Amino acid sequence: PKQGKCRKRILCTLAPLSLIFSICICLFFFFFLVSFHIFVHYEFISTSCNILDQSYLCFQYRMLIASQMEPTYARTVYPCFDEPAMKATFDIRIIHDPSYVALSNMPAIDVSEMKDENGSVWAITTFNTSLKMSTYITAFVICDFDYVTRTERGKEIRIWARKEAVKNGYVDYALNITGPIFSFLEDLLNISYPLPKTDLVALPEFEAGAMENWGLMTFQESSLMYLPRDKFTGRKAVIAITTSHEIGHQWFGNLVTMSWWNDLWLNEGLASYFEYLGAAFVEPKLSLVIFHDHVIQPILSEDNEIGVRSLSASEDKIKGSSFLISLFDTITYNKGASITWMLSNFLTEKLFIRALTSYLKTFSFSNANQDDLWTHIQLVVDGQDEVQLPASVKKIMDSWTCQNGFPVLTLNLSTGTISQEQFLNKRNDNNTATYNKTWIVPISWMRNGSSQPLLWLDESSKMFPEVQVSESEYDWILLNVNLSGYYRVNYDELNLKRLARVLENDPKYVLMWSNMRLVFPSNRFGYIQIESALELTKYLAKEDEIFIWNMVLLNLIPDTWESTLKNYEVYPLLKKYLLKRMLPIYHYYAGLIRQNVDALENDYFAQVYLEKLFATACWLGLQDCLDLSSELYAKWMNSPEYNIPSLIRRTICCYGIAMGSDKEWNFAWDVYNQTNSTKEDKDILMFAMSCARESWLLYRYLQYGLSDTLPSSNCTSEVILYVMVKDIGQRIAWEFVTQNWPLLSERYGEESPSIQVHKLTSHMHFFQLQIFYNMTLEENEREDTTALLESAKFENTERRELLMEVADWLQKNIND
Repeated sequence: PKQGKCRKRILCTLAPLSLIFSICICLFFFFFLVSFHIFVHYEFISTSCNILDQSYLCFQYRMLIASQMEPTYARTVYPCFDEPAMKATFDIRIIHDPSYVALSNMPAIDVSEMKDENGSVWAITTFNTSLKMSTYITAFVICDFDYVTRTERGKEIRIWARKEAVKNGYVDYALNITGPIFSFLEDLLNISYPLPKTDLVALPEFEAGAMENWGLMTFQESSLMYLPRDKFTGRKAVIAITTSHEIGHQWFGNLVTMSWWNDLWLNEGLASYFEYLGAAFVEPKLSLVIFHDHVIQPILSEDNEIGVRSLSASEDKIKGSSFLISLFDTITYNKGASITWMLSNFLTEKLFIRALTSYLKTFSFSNANQDDLWTHIQLVVDGQDEVQLPASVKKIMDSWTCQNGFPVLTLNLSTGTISQEQFLNKRNDNNTATYNKTWIVPISWMRNGSSQPLLWLDESSKMFPEVQVSESEYDWILLNVNLSGYYRVNYDELNLKRLARVLENDPKYVLMWSNMRLVFPSNRFGYIQIESALELTKYLAKEDEIFIWNMVLLNLIPDTWESTLKNYEVYPLLKKYLLKRMLPIYHYYAGLIRQNVDALENDYFAQVYLEKLFATACWLGLQDCLDLSSELYAKWMNSPEYNIPSLIRRTICCYGIAMGSDKEWNFAWDVYNQTNSTKEDKDILMFAMSCARESWLLYRYLQYGLSDTLPSSNCTSEVILYVMVKDIGQRIAWEFVTQNWPLLSERYGEESPSIQVHKLTSHMHFFQLQIFYNMTLEENEREDTTALLESAKFENTERRELLMEVADWLQKNIND
């Protein structure tokens, strides 16, 4: 757009500790704003209006501007020394359209008016001088939002959002929990929040997700708004966790900032740890299981390749602004939080918090590196006698932060020997080399259900007489209780059998299951036999924890394996073995779905994990599950205002269509094409329509994918994928792809050779695919595609071998 009569002004004066700047923001000068890495949101709002007694559809034009300075974008907004250690105070004055409100880090102290040379009136909002802080947490927002407010310990908290969202109460939940989380962290850390106010802004679009700007936190709407349709989605937990994370940054990152980006985990890792403490404070039902599932489990599954970076690195390895972006990853967040969790456990929470308070008070309004944190922890350890460490805090913790990966401990019950090696994915040929890494490992453990004093493994192998067991089958050992350490444990067959027996006798050993949850991944990465893992499933008929069932089903029946499994003899065996154990927990939740679904409103684990349980029950052919799907889907068809419970909506739509005819399919297609359908609704229906069991419906669906009835070519790709993994869809999808290859190739361009390669090789003969690609691809494309096919062929061979082992075990244990 042309600049027209609008002008921009930037008046800057740089002082040693003070940067004074004013920005006149022209709301239509789009290119100027984009260069500043400022989020700009345009929105047309349709309203009905009457002009000269004629009805028209009128549009109101709105704009929103919000800054995002982290990591190195402040320099594009105003002249500054844009490094985290170069802190300053800031006096901010924003000149803006008077119909909008301007927000920044500090409270506004004056709003005045000015006229430009064209006579246009502008508002001037002046803000109080900021506290000393880093450039990347300076921020401003210009919007026409409304807000809700409350006071917490004398300080104002405001939640800003679109006016209709505020009016409808969508940000009330965020307002209700923000103050208590602030107070909780103030009391825990014994340090008051130093700013006089806090604004939280819900942005309709925000790529960063959320940002901790001091006094002006910004969020993607979905991370701050709770809508009526979110009743059974786990949205409250997401809001509590995200809000708590950003509030945690007010101490870890804003008050005390890492000296340089190589220690970014001091910001993000610590905030990612405290986010769960804050969330659990306002939502007590969010137990530690959620930390295990969201943080520890995912990073243990990623941090097992040779090329993965370490948590902390020397400053000289951080080169260039673009490299900084790559540091905002799961290593920084999840590994940083996991290491913090381990540190808190072996120090005890009391000493850990005492050390953090000392660290925060010493470096307030300043910067620190990880050695500074180790020093303050060491001071606290040296000042007491309860906790004794085998080495200095620095030596212990550097072994975890300065080298990549983590260890797996192997326990030999007969000798009492515990050894360690780096945990690597042994099924990856690139990980076959041996590395002599060692960690100083805190080992929490129990014997026969009783907690024991902490052990330390500070060498590659060490004998501990206290962990030797007798010949009694009731004498067992459990290491890494409650996943208190950042490592895996590899048990010998003797101990696994004894642990399995304990579970059968007393399934409420939740502490044990927090550890046993790692057994299946250990098999997946080549450390234990699948038979040993399966032994731990025998007791499941007595298991009523949905999160444990979810873990078992995800490992036994991965979503990508469902159609493959039906082609092997393992399917009827799995069906008999699992259904016998699933019925108690299935009937419990099916009863609630039918009679009292509101009872699940605050059950986070049901909201997150129930879908897999019901999907598996229907996939295994449980008649009650299929009947429930038909029942609820028919209820929706008869009363479109009825909402299928979102906990199981995907499964109900899939099997409601599968058990029906073209009538059910056509209803889904009509709803999919309605303009008021949300993206989530469309995604669910796009998947569900591939569940049809009549071949002609699937073929018609694929044909629709080639027409203009789907919004993009990406949808066509997804439809092919969905159909291909269904029982009867494999042949149909293959015929469709081969018959329409020229058109698909044209649509996907250079991406066409890799369309569904891995999926296709799961269901079609390798040679059939190879011949097809040789006939259709150019010579330079064949080499890459052949490599993909070979890789997929190898994966399929491994899968078949694993399924044969599972089938053999099930044959022997089917009646247990």
